[in-house]
Amino acid sequence: MDQYEVEIISPSYKDEIFPEVAELVKYERKANIHGACVKLLTDNQDFKEEWEDNFKFMNEDIRPHCKIFAVCDSGKLQVMYEPMSKTCIIKNCDYYGWIKSIALAAISDFFEEYHSIHRRYSVHGSAVDYSGHCITIIGPPGTGKSTLTYGLLQEMDFNYISDDWFFVRLFKNDVVVYSSEKNSYIRDDIAKVWKNFSNQLNEVKLDSHRRGIAEVKTLFKERVRESSTIKTVVLLERDFNNPPFRRVNPEDAVDFMVEKDFCNPHQLIRNNRKFILRKRFFQELFTNTEVYILNTIEKPAESLDRILKLVKR
Repeated sequence: MDQYEVEIISPSYKDEIFPEVAELVKYERKANIHGACVKLLTDNQDFKEEWEDNFKFMNEDIRPHCKIFAVCDSGKLQVMYEPMSKTCIIKNCDYYGWIKSIALAAISDFFEEYHSIHRRYSVHGSAVDYSGHCITIIGPPGTGKSTLTYGLLQEMDFNYISDDWFFVRLFKNDVVVYSSEKNSYIRDDIAKVWKNFSNQLNEVKLDSHRRGIAEVKTLFKERVRESSTIKTVVLLERDFNNPPFRRVNPEDAVDFMVEKDFCNPHQLIRNNRKFILRKRFFQELFTNTEVYILNTIEKPAESLDRILKLVKR
């Protein structure tokens, strides 16, 4: 599936098209994403139901920090973003995965602009807790992030935090990771790789893209965590010219992230200021953690074994 393009629009243009967009809205739902309020306004009942299953509920009396309009007017796909009000207008999208990722990207933009010692940063990656410490997996789409995350979670001593997007707060001596979603928007082929999940995933209602919202408390029972302390970062690549596994220093890890566009195709704003903010964050993150690059050219079970040996060493 080709990636969408983001058109940055002005407040005046947003105001101009707002009446016709608002006229299409049938459902409104607010979500609590890491303490911030994101409001979905849509004409798609499936999106509304998936949103409710995907994110934590936010009280109606809380004003939204971001708004996501997802409507259909029978035209072409459009993704428009007005940064001042943190408003996204998405037209003619049939894929919930983009709706929820754009919502997370919008609130990430909000956190980046939140000038405070409590500033949060966002990472498009997964986070799994092991004995009170977190291992994060970050990589470009298609390198096996979700597959390896669920591979780790087959082990009963690993706890789920997030499988797609997480938030980070940098302390003086610690790096703390926080979950982003209540439940997981999961691919149906995960069960083909890891048979342990086949029974639970057979009960997930799939959409037209063969994905669905899986309740993590059902999948992992008592093994769900809201936060943990990052100890290890595993970056994923798929390159037959490189070794399967290696440790890297912070500078090389930052270079990797820059080369891979921060492993995040859902950045709503890409400019020099945002680039510096994101690069500076990853420099600090990698300085305070151990960083490895896992080359997923091997079978999933072999790549998983490398991570398990690293974590349990």
